[in-house]
Amino acid sequence: MRVTIFGAGGRTGRLLVSRALDRGDAVTAVLRRPDGLDPRASVRVVPDFADTDAVRAAIDESDAVLSAIGPRSRKEAPVAAPATRLLLAAEPRRIVVISAAPVAPPPPDDSVISRRIALPLIGRILRPVYDDLRAMEEELAASPAEWTAFRPPMLTNRAATGRYRTRIGGSVPRGFTVSRADLADGMLNSLGRPETVRQPVGIAG
Repeated sequence: MRVTIFGAGGRTGRLLVSRALDRGDAVTAVLRRPDGLDPRASVRVVPDFADTDAVRAAIDESDAVLSAIGPRSRKEAPVAAPATRLLLAAEPRRIVVISAAPVAPPPPDDSVISRRIALPLIGRILRPVYDDLRAMEEELAASPAEWTAFRPPMLTNRAATGRYRTRIGGSVPRGFTVSRADLADGMLNSLGRPETVRQPVGIAG
């Protein structure tokens, strides 16, 4: 496939680039400033996503857009919703983004500790982050794009396992962590899963 990856310089973005290349995909990596990336990728520098023509040129002829853009802390929010709004203005046909498990209520088959203690506490502490991601998902739902929003729990830097779980339409019960590498793998695999279109997808180890 031909894929364009935004946020390609971040920890998850770099994994998306390398794993897509390993799959044999043609990758355009979009960065706000020049940065060292896998030399197999085609790099485009787009300093301002409000430049719709530059964004549209970056996704031109791509089969899908993947975005690893999101707030790294509550102080950075909102990041995901404004960036996604600008990406949608360039009219991508297929877009896959990263949200988070606490954006939605916990699944009813989750543990009591998760439903009543852990997730409500995390939701309060990181409220600006999850408000940003909820707004991003609302932007996607209101658009005509074929979108998928992955909702991982806490991300780790462990190696890929290939043994992650996914749940279309909601979060994975009793899923506390997932590696960035497995998240990248799940996002890329969703491009061949039509049942994930216009759906949130929970993912966890």
